[in-house]
Amino acid sequence: MIQDIEQAIVDVCAELFDERVEVSLTRTDEQFGDYATNVALQLSKKVSKNPREVAEQIVAKLTDQDSIARVDIAGPGFINLTLTDATLMSLVETGPTQSLLGKTAVAEYSDPNPFKVLHAGHLYTSIVGDAIANLLEKAGATVHRVNFGGDVGLHVGKTLWGIVQKLDGEHPEQLKDVATDQRANWMAERYVEGTNAYEDDERAKAEIIELNKKVYQLHTDNDHESALAQLYWTCRTWSYDYFNEFYARIGTKFEKYYPESETAPLGLETVRAHIGDVYEVSDGAIVFDGEKYGLHTRVFINSNGLPTYEAKDVGLAIKKWQDYHFDKSVIITGNDIVEYMKVVMKSLEQFAPETVNTATHLTHGQVKLSGGVKMSSRKGNFLRAVDVLEAAETAGKTMNENHDETTSLGAVKYAFLKQRIGGDIIYEPEESVSLQGNSGPYLQYAHARARSVLAKKSPTERKSINDLQDGERSLLRKISEYPEVVDKALYELMPHAICTYLYELAQTFNRFYEHNRVIDDEREALRLELVRLYADTLKDGLGILGIVAPERM
Repeated sequence: MIQDIEQAIVDVCAELFDERVEVSLTRTDEQFGDYATNVALQLSKKVSKNPREVAEQIVAKLTDQDSIARVDIAGPGFINLTLTDATLMSLVETGPTQSLLGKTAVAEYSDPNPFKVLHAGHLYTSIVGDAIANLLEKAGATVHRVNFGGDVGLHVGKTLWGIVQKLDGEHPEQLKDVATDQRANWMAERYVEGTNAYEDDERAKAEIIELNKKVYQLHTDNDHESALAQLYWTCRTWSYDYFNEFYARIGTKFEKYYPESETAPLGLETVRAHIGDVYEVSDGAIVFDGEKYGLHTRVFINSNGLPTYEAKDVGLAIKKWQDYHFDKSVIITGNDIVEYMKVVMKSLEQFAPETVNTATHLTHGQVKLSGGVKMSSRKGNFLRAVDVLEAAETAGKTMNENHDETTSLGAVKYAFLKQRIGGDIIYEPEESVSLQGNSGPYLQYAHARARSVLAKKSPTERKSINDLQDGERSLLRKISEYPEVVDKALYELMPHAICTYLYELAQTFNRFYEHNRVIDDEREALRLELVRLYADTLKDGLGILGIVAPERM
């Protein structure tokens, strides 16, 4: 519909001035209309006329457009358009653009390592990644949520070393003594012990390095029987069970886990196959000379013949392409590997451009609790994912006895998502659970409140929207912005735009409801329809964010 109006302005300009222009209507403050364009200012220099004179000629031709109720000129020549009520309603009914209909997208996020505990960063990427995946689905894409983690590598050696020390040897039968609900924390403690020993004790460091090599060999030999193999495979299964349980708790689900043990062999094979044309030998290692591309040089296979993270990521990219032949790929990680990923993707670009040409790498900072101390995985006092959820639950129950897990989760998700992806996130538990202000529970309550109005006397039939009064039109106008906001959030892969809009929408509704009686008013049917449209929009937006929209609170 808006595209039709833009095209009408393009046609008018061609007719009047024999000039082709680009017209992009933008939302304007309500006091000026619904949309604005600076096309007259664009044309004035080309046709050597005053921009206001140009605007007057354009406006004269637009007044007979059925979708436009009023056209005004502002300032030096800006054209403001006010749409008809019916046109506003058509924007609501049309919904977001299905720009990815029939396309395949892969969203990779969270990426936890087995044998380690989930920290707050995993919670953040899980929440943001799920919202972005929901945006891709909203645009019509078939989305595959996947997850990459290190089931081989030095951290595994550290954890296994700690386990062997704790069990006084390779005694897998003793694992049965670890309570099911304590397995994740038990392994996290062993990792801390192994990390400290690696940094402080040369003998332990050598033993951990040897264990790391043995873990790779377990996969090469497909060994599930030796004592070490039983320790390894049992604890790896514990990790994946723990991940699945946590993801179910926060309402996300992954289609596939890509373990490094699966991508490493493919990465090794691929890198070795391109020695000479992409990669090169340097001091016994295989490297990519990123300096040719304004980047830096990185090792992909070390001098011991083992794949580094870089080679594993090469294998992952190839594997994802083989599995999905995607049209779009989104990868979400911490911002500490920005330059690293540039090198990996540049190397892939040389021989497998299809894996990176449609890929977007989004990064974020650290998650910190407000007023918290500096966290350290070495000390074992890093911020765990469950710490954030528990902080929300504690704050919520302190402030509201009816606070439940759904509200806590909505509070955390919204607190994370309302901030633009990129920088550090300072999480304020008390602020996040408040029923006032820009919070998840506030929007959940706003939805429940609207549903309670509809429950009193729900509209029996859809009421046509026309001849709106000021408060009614303001609400419909705000609702009509939703498709554009979703399209923008998808284009930028920035779900915070949805949060900003939903908060503004709830405020607009509050103003409407304060000044306009709904039930038992002569305009009841029309106003109930507006309440329904508002509630449906709020629910849809919260759904994209992964937040439950309760019917009552």
